[in-house]
Amino acid sequence: MKNILIVGGSKGIGEQVLSEMILENHIINLSRSLPKVSNTNLSNYTVDILHDELPDLEKLDSIVYCPGSINLKPITRLSLQDFRDDFEINIIGAVKTIQKYLPLLKRSNNGSIVLFSTVATKLGMPYHSSVAASKSAVDGLVKTLGAELAPKIRVNAVAPTITKTDLASNILRNDKIVENMVERHPLKKILVPNEVAKMVKFLISNDSSSISGQTFNLDAGIVSFKI
Repeated sequence: MKNILIVGGSKGIGEQVLSEMILENHIINLSRSLPKVSNTNLSNYTVDILHDELPDLEKLDSIVYCPGSINLKPITRLSLQDFRDDFEINIIGAVKTIQKYLPLLKRSNNGSIVLFSTVATKLGMPYHSSVAASKSAVDGLVKTLGAELAPKIRVNAVAPTITKTDLASNILRNDKIVENMVERHPLKKILVPNEVAKMVKFLISNDSSSISGQTFNLDAGIVSFKI
């Protein structure tokens, strides 16, 4: 049974990741609210990742850092604070978590870190300048830390296209918008959280022991194909 730290496991993709892995692992969840899931394998800490001290833990094999942002505005309506806020939640929170728990990961026989990027770092999309800038930093962090921490700790990221979560509800706000979004993707679908959770589960499993420094697009073809 692995010891897996999930940051942001109370909502959206993070909650699905937690649910996907809780039966076979000991999960430590750090979030501002409690997840709906309860299990003897779950330990919760109420934490604001940017402002609170992180709890001391005894053992750790993997970190999954789920917090993110979807701050879509024209560049003329984005403030410098918008850029700072997106960078803080996507990068600074992840770095704070990694620095805190890196000594524990180094003691593991199969240490791994999974972060979250976005398809908007590969595909130019209007109104994504703030989130794409901060998530591009995630891509860079994955490659740098993957090299720096090899061979002991693997570092990867998942880059989903738009996913049906509360965070995306303002975008997917009616059936017509959802239909148009589906049509934009060559595979004629958008993601559900369970698909993303299964990729995360694979990336922290022993089955992915030869994979590090990679960002995996879960894109329903939107980055890869022009059809």
